[in-house]
Amino acid sequence: MQTIFAIVRHQKDAEDLSQEVWTRIYFSLPRYEKKGLKTWMTRIAVNRAIDFKRASSRRKEDIVAEFEEAVSGAGPPHPEQSVEHEILIKETTEFVRQKLDQIPTNYQDVLLAYYIHHQSYQDIANAQGVTIKTVESKLYRAKQWVRNHWKEEEFR
Repeated sequence: MQTIFAIVRHQKDAEDLSQEVWTRIYFSLPRYEKKGLKTWMTRIAVNRAIDFKRASSRRKEDIVAEFEEAVSGAGPPHPEQSVEHEILIKETTEFVRQKLDQIPTNYQDVLLAYYIHHQSYQDIANAQGVTIKTVESKLYRAKQWVRNHWKEEEFR
């Protein structure tokens, strides 16, 4: 777990990934070549953690791009409002980026999949390779995190 935590830098992500890594190790045992067990297990953990980190950074970029597209596609502003509209879009986009970066990555995944992409628990579980109970737990923890760290007034 320390190896995974060193890469993802988030306790809950490291815990979830550790469970997944142990499962992968178990199912990969028939292919193990009986040399360097610790190295082999560590390599599986490191590869999974790196994959997770890459996927989460790609998702952040996709979300920001979707938001920018939605905001810019809202219709042409009046000529006298074009500068004001452009500044407002930039400020809003930056605000959303900052807020998204605050959310721990394992919570971002489940929040975006459920609320933005309207995926079912089963679809999320299949995509992340976890159980439905894990998705429910992550979603609950994500909502708790948002309630504890964000204030409604910030979004007005």
